[in-house]
Amino acid sequence: MSESLPADSQSVDAHRQAAPDIVGCALLTISDTRTPETDANGRLIRDLLDMEGHSVVAYEIVPDDRERIAALLRVWAERGDVQAILSNGGTGISARDTTYDAIAALLDKRIDGFGELFRMLSYNEVGSAAMLSRAVAGVYAGTLVVAMPGSTNAVRLAMTKLVLPELSHLVYEISK
Repeated sequence: MSESLPADSQSVDAHRQAAPDIVGCALLTISDTRTPETDANGRLIRDLLDMEGHSVVAYEIVPDDRERIAALLRVWAERGDVQAILSNGGTGISARDTTYDAIAALLDKRIDGFGELFRMLSYNEVGSAAMLSRAVAGVYAGTLVVAMPGSTNAVRLAMTKLVLPELSHLVYEISK
């Protein structure tokens, strides 16, 4: 005999319908060399968000420096117009890659499925090298935080297959 759900529980479809149409996003590119003119990943993320009707309310490029990344996330999470922070770069395993460490240390809740699914989908494209990614997502101070790798193919994969399909739903769940 199957258990029935409580009368007040909502389905995923109902949650998606109740979710905000527009999410205020802050974009962070972690790079020692990119500029706004050469930041193809930042431009891609912005274009994909625009196509879905979301708004970009903040954008910065910072070097891969753990303290600077964490400080900027703290500032953005306090802003009332930032519901999601989307970063790219610095999620690898080299000595210089500190994005994961900065973000993971701040998270109140991790969304482990993001990293797991990202690496699974990446495996189809890059094989076993997918295990080198430390892509991570979670909630910090009531704000969604998603850290994607710095390759354009990885950003496109994460945004189209994982982030955009659930962005509004994730923000809705966090705000409940």
